[in-house]
Amino acid sequence: MDSRFVMPGDEVAVEEEYAAGEGTFADNGTVYASQVGTLVLDDDECTASVVCPNPPNILKKGDVVYAVVADIRSTMATADVVAKEGTSKNVGGETYATLHVSKISPKYTDDVSKELRKGDYIRAVVTETKPSLQLATKDKHLGCIRALCSKCKTEMVRDKKGEGLYCPECRYAIPRKLADDYGDVVLR
Repeated sequence: MDSRFVMPGDEVAVEEEYAAGEGTFADNGTVYASQVGTLVLDDDECTASVVCPNPPNILKKGDVVYAVVADIRSTMATADVVAKEGTSKNVGGETYATLHVSKISPKYTDDVSKELRKGDYIRAVVTETKPSLQLATKDKHLGCIRALCSKCKTEMVRDKKGEGLYCPECRYAIPRKLADDYGDVVLR
């Protein structure tokens, strides 16, 4: 296996010997680097790839993310993904996501506003990235992790049953799809 540092546009191999792999592309029989990194020529697989030393934090199916609910409709919510669990790097790529009403709670719900509200901080799992970013919060560890009262903007706490939220300031109560650790999550 051969390796060296390359820049985008550098000629790294010919297609007669190596197929273009991750971080490379082929044009007219020549393989070029498409990103900065270390060239890896794999003689066993006959591929040329470039490994980036600091790859972008691109979301993929199965990633757990933190998002802020941006808008609510009866059958879906939109959210802006702000972080990916397990990394402090900013999220790269598409961060505008949707949650369909059927993917919010394991219980039947016919209206998103019964489970989430605009401004809620949620933990969700990525279910699709193409053609658009889609999230789900059905698991017990997923759902709302922080919410403010829509009337007085005080941070809401779990109600005594643990199924909804209650404002200690104005006594407003409302149901939510809560994560099992609501109120214990530290946002940085």
